[in-house]
Amino acid sequence: MNLSPTEAACRFGISIKALRLYEHRGLLKPLRSRAGWRTYGPEQIARLHQILALKGLGLSLASIGQLLSATDTLDAVLALQDQALAQEGRRIARAHALIHKARAQLRAGQPLSIDDLATLSKETSMTSKLTRSTLFHPALVPHQHRYFRPEEIEALSSREDFDYEQDHAVWAKMIAELKAMTIAGDSGSPAALDLARRWVTQIENFTKGDKILTTKLRNMVKDAFADPITAQQMPYSKEDLIFLGRIFENLTAP
Repeated sequence: MNLSPTEAACRFGISIKALRLYEHRGLLKPLRSRAGWRTYGPEQIARLHQILALKGLGLSLASIGQLLSATDTLDAVLALQDQALAQEGRRIARAHALIHKARAQLRAGQPLSIDDLATLSKETSMTSKLTRSTLFHPALVPHQHRYFRPEEIEALSSREDFDYEQDHAVWAKMIAELKAMTIAGDSGSPAALDLARRWVTQIENFTKGDKILTTKLRNMVKDAFADPITAQQMPYSKEDLIFLGRIFENLTAP
């Protein structure tokens, strides 16, 4: 059964304008009837679900395009969505527990301290973390909230000296170089050592020497690779990461 644009928009609770936008951005390609009208079959509907699921996780359309170009399987997107929902469920459970504890304190005649109120404010926000934006790679979305509060992500992404598109382009180029070097296998070549230096510089440009931020980023990547689902979505493989480690060893060798 194929759906018209009006039917598809109604079923998914979006506008026809949104469907046209996804088409314009190359994310969704509708079929055409004999009369030339747009129509959406099972494959297009599955694709639309993937787009909306990732959009619900806070990804930009550019990030969604990047992720869907790497894998076009509905199961992989559903797995990311499932992980994020599970994390949100745990957050809500913690928030419920904090509220119940606070109410019990008040009923017992015990005032809430400043720390109690600050914790409640942070942990019981009614805004779902699933709808907040990310400045990291899409594969890191299920893991980013373990290390970064939404306001931290917002602060990092809104820095005057940070250009997301430029940063993304630089990383994409370096990752492509790393993949090629991993295949070549020469971790001590001048090109490999130059890549390591630029890799360090790019990280330092973002972290500004903040060791805590650097550790958070490193641990977030480790979490992504430790998870079978998100590991498949990462822009580079474990083998690439191991090879990069060898390059750094050569770079720091006396």
